[in-house]
Amino acid sequence: MVHIIGHRGGRNLWPENSLSGFRKLAQMPVDGVEFDIHLTRAGEVLVIHDPTLDRTTDADGLVADLRPGENRTVRLKESDGETIPTLEEVLAVFKDTSLELHIELKTNADGTPYEGLAAKAAATVDRLDLAKRSILTSFHPDALVDIRKVAPHIRTLSSFDSRSVERLGLMNGLSLLKECSDIIAVEKSLLAAQWEQITELVPVGRLGAWVPNDISDLEYWLAKPIRQITTDRPDLALQARR
Repeated sequence: MVHIIGHRGGRNLWPENSLSGFRKLAQMPVDGVEFDIHLTRAGEVLVIHDPTLDRTTDADGLVADLRPGENRTVRLKESDGETIPTLEEVLAVFKDTSLELHIELKTNADGTPYEGLAAKAAATVDRLDLAKRSILTSFHPDALVDIRKVAPHIRTLSSFDSRSVERLGLMNGLSLLKECSDIIAVEKSLLAAQWEQITELVPVGRLGAWVPNDISDLEYWLAKPIRQITTDRPDLALQARR
């Protein structure tokens, strides 16, 4: 059975990367949740997608510049006054579930990985005894290599899309990521267009597709012999899988 992973907690259903969204997703019979983390200069690990605050909150500026506890004063757009959660708060939502936890290590505003983020994420996962259900993910081979060094006991996932192809090449990039990743999640249009080439190199049991969101697309990918789909509409994915 293809696993259904709620992308950013199911961002087309409720505010992305919000505690209320995560709590609602935790009540659904999905297989996992995906969310994003950034590191502030003060050392806090926050759950938010962008390196800047502008798109998803009522503030602006860099996430990295938030002072200790300042995330409590930054409101998420289209929410009922919610603020940016910490990694520990989000993990606590899922601690008593069986869901896989796909934790994407984002980069700072200039596109470079945060120094020490992998170690901090792994330490938090370990403190809550969630390593077996956690998967640390990134678009960047250097970050994945770092994860393997600091947390060899936690699984890894590489995200791969057309920009990855531009940076790394298709087959060379996949070969590189295959060495430092347990799972490779490929953007759906790229995976569809290059299905034969990709599946010749990467076993289908290690492949995922992102982000199918409508019924026909969901049905198409759920019928493929892949490990997982990551979707903004976990409700429709469950409907399609039934």
